[in-house]
Amino acid sequence: MVSSQENGSSLVLNYPRSPDFTEHLQLHLGQVSLRSWSNSSGGWVSRWTLPSDCKSGAFFCGRFGACKSDGKCDCVDGFEPSNPSEWQLGYFVSGCSRSLLLSCEINNGQTLHDDSFVPLDNLQGLPYNSQNHSARSEQDCREACVSRCYCVAYAYDSGCKLWYHSLYNVSFASRPPYSKVYLRLGSKLRVRKGLQTIGVVSMVVGLAATTCVILTLALLWRYRRGLLTCRKFQAEGPLAVYPYAEVKRATRNFSDKLGEGGFGCVFRGTMPGSTLVAVKRLKGLGHVDKQFRAEVRTLGVIQHTNLVRLLGFCVKGSTRLLVYEYMANGSLDSHLFSEDSCLLTWDLRYRIALGIAKGLAYLHEGCEDCIIHCDIKPENILLDAEFCAKIADFGMAKLLGREFNSALTTIRGTMGYLAPEWVSGQRITTKADVYSFGIVLLEVVSGRRSTVRLESGSHRYFPLYAAAQLREGNVLRLLDRRLGGDASVEELGVACRVACWCIQDEESDRPSMGQVVRMLEGVVNTEIPPVPSSFMDLVEGENSSVY
Repeated sequence: MVSSQENGSSLVLNYPRSPDFTEHLQLHLGQVSLRSWSNSSGGWVSRWTLPSDCKSGAFFCGRFGACKSDGKCDCVDGFEPSNPSEWQLGYFVSGCSRSLLLSCEINNGQTLHDDSFVPLDNLQGLPYNSQNHSARSEQDCREACVSRCYCVAYAYDSGCKLWYHSLYNVSFASRPPYSKVYLRLGSKLRVRKGLQTIGVVSMVVGLAATTCVILTLALLWRYRRGLLTCRKFQAEGPLAVYPYAEVKRATRNFSDKLGEGGFGCVFRGTMPGSTLVAVKRLKGLGHVDKQFRAEVRTLGVIQHTNLVRLLGFCVKGSTRLLVYEYMANGSLDSHLFSEDSCLLTWDLRYRIALGIAKGLAYLHEGCEDCIIHCDIKPENILLDAEFCAKIADFGMAKLLGREFNSALTTIRGTMGYLAPEWVSGQRITTKADVYSFGIVLLEVVSGRRSTVRLESGSHRYFPLYAAAQLREGNVLRLLDRRLGGDASVEELGVACRVACWCIQDEESDRPSMGQVVRMLEGVVNTEIPPVPSSFMDLVEGENSSVY
């Protein structure tokens, strides 16, 4: 006997012990099914499935599956059931697969501009897990999707949204309001529908033959000039595998240095097509080639608006290079602490702080495996052309392994952002990133470093001053003087309270990054936190002073 409450909060399963039947619950993405094994039929028989239709449960139709207005699942255009036998049994979570591959999937990861897009009209809202992208028009949005092999769909209404790898929760509405998404289909699907005459086929064959001749001549010419290298533009997931010679040319023999940290040097580069990139040359890396590739592939699937996007990598002997998208406005520290840079307005600072929080929340809670950054500081927050904050160097702890701690402790300026548990040698959790974010948030508010060493040898420790002023209600004293008081007092108070909650001594007293996002967005109220006791100990023990 099976029964469940109306709200689905509990489930009771009772069944008689029978030699003819064995029963089990199968838990899969979006569904719970009770299946019985029948010796007489020689197979599993589905007794029931919850939720019972696609309108009563998320992910019910699987990847690229669509929930129709009648509650039945179907595949979107250009796709077919991944497991037809399961679909016939009413079990849809295996989703759908492409009928024909995208052009880049059959061309070693090279993106060709001959894929087609078909509109999915009359949608109820938008599918799950879209990524915002800066685009001035629908054509720009479309081109952004085409240029990424892992982009499967786009939408453009008030802004550009892209979907990577899969579409989930596609649902058709029975009445307005409707949404529209453009689904990417392989080029061969369009050819099959539109090019059906012998004359066109002959033309295509002729063009292909001509192209082969031209390519052969070009390759011979390059070979004679000694420029032909092993250029296998492979793709491992969404990442490109760059030949070392290509990266070396792009960076002009690694001459344009952007910066250097404990994990390696970063160089500016220009790839074919005038695409600017940032190339990080890792140091102290002991991983073998196979292990490094596996770790990088894991990082390659992590995509978020507030994370610096990894475009590809290069391996040559012991050299390991990571190729990232280029950030036009550099790192956050250059804008907060430099007198020569443009002054960040309060609105921009608050947006940057919220962006950092969202990026960290995604690393902690939105990835398949939780990623702890371990080195959040202004130098690792980069700003794109529109001053959108993007977190850099995430996943370094995973890539560097045992070398990470030694690299971390040698980075000048990093120690002031480390949580107390780093010093005491305790197990590191996501709350260590929360602590670092709190320190960074105070620096965003004040425009000054949290710790300053004076000529006398003493230190000025701003977080202690901030915690004390916050309890006295003097938040305007914490604002960067260069802003002249031009800030929202309400937002300033929220930012300071959130920062001081993040830097509490005990991990359990600090919020999660998901909670931090909701606090900064004003979804939940934020009380005034206590002054951490360790601050006073730090001041007394290190001959420090307060601002």
